[in-house]
Amino acid sequence: MSKAFTRETEADDDDDAPALPELPAGTKNYITPAGYARLRAELKALVERDRPQVVETVSWAASNGDRSENGDYIYGKKRLREIDRRIRFLGKRLDKAEVVDPALQHGNDRVFFGATVRYLEDGAQQREVTIVGIDEVDLARGAISWISPVARVLLKSRVGDVVQLPAPGGVLELEVLDVRYPAPR
Repeated sequence: MSKAFTRETEADDDDDAPALPELPAGTKNYITPAGYARLRAELKALVERDRPQVVETVSWAASNGDRSENGDYIYGKKRLREIDRRIRFLGKRLDKAEVVDPALQHGNDRVFFGATVRYLEDGAQQREVTIVGIDEVDLARGAISWISPVARVLLKSRVGDVVQLPAPGGVLELEVLDVRYPAPR
């Protein structure tokens, strides 16, 4: 049978989608208030602005007749599936989210969720990371997930502690130099 006569399905497009990060089984989806607000804003924009615009375009394109060669219709349907997939994903993540305000730890010298930690790696290089939720990771800003190997060895340590991080090249020693939390509002 010719490819021209096969039916396009959503499953065909799902193969092209990048795998979304899953939460480890039995863990909570911790997130900062700012991260939660960003996800809510993205969901709101998709539902109230982007999706209606694409639906309008697809509706207009469908009214033009032959859909098999109509680029606006084909692209619009694909974009609509992408938006719907993202809406479902964000809805699930927000439902499972547990908002943790790091400002409540202000003044604490122990590393918990939301801490900005400055540490010395193997006595040579200083690094600074902020421990955030899995949906807030931004390596360019130094925001790492609380389930990352670095964060997991740093959690519950104090200023002056030396923790060991197993790495492919051997064990790295991380000395905690400073722990900061945002000031309460």
